[in-house]
Amino acid sequence: MKYFKKIVGDRLYLSPTCAEDVEQFTEWLNDFQTTDYIGRSGYITTTLNEQDYLENRSRKDMASFCIVTLDSDKLIGTISLEHINLINRDAILGIFIGDGDYRNQGYGTEAIKLILDYGFNYLNLHSIKLDVLSFNQRAQKCYQKCGFKECGRTRECRYINGKYYDSIRMDILRDEFNGEYIRNKNV
Repeated sequence: MKYFKKIVGDRLYLSPTCAEDVEQFTEWLNDFQTTDYIGRSGYITTTLNEQDYLENRSRKDMASFCIVTLDSDKLIGTISLEHINLINRDAILGIFIGDGDYRNQGYGTEAIKLILDYGFNYLNLHSIKLDVLSFNQRAQKCYQKCGFKECGRTRECRYINGKYYDSIRMDILRDEFNGEYIRNKNV
């Protein structure tokens, strides 16, 4: 699979999502080590429904990318801005690192900073928000490191492995985002 270096960072790049990665995404989305943390363990993902999902990710209200390592062109996860609203200038961030060997090493943080730079400085967004499960302390710390702040909570709304968990809403505004992380921009 050939990836395209749309957004380049220090250790990774974001490439437009490709339906040819359907088997890898299907594997990750059927692994509790990935799905428990994104609240999708109750779903069964087949290659057919994942193929349909990947093919429809090129909608105008979505910017969807594969997370790929710069040194070896290895696919390690996915990140997207979804439900992009050009009137309110906001979007919802979604991310997961599917390859367990690349978790807890800063790749998620770098990918988020890259997509925030893209969302605020190229898509002219004003606000980017996300939802994270209350037990996912690792993700919460990552989001806080990137500048997100908690702005709401829905109590006991997600059922995973026999327990209910809160969903925490976090957001970041354009004027709260600092830094330039995209290395391949020209201006």
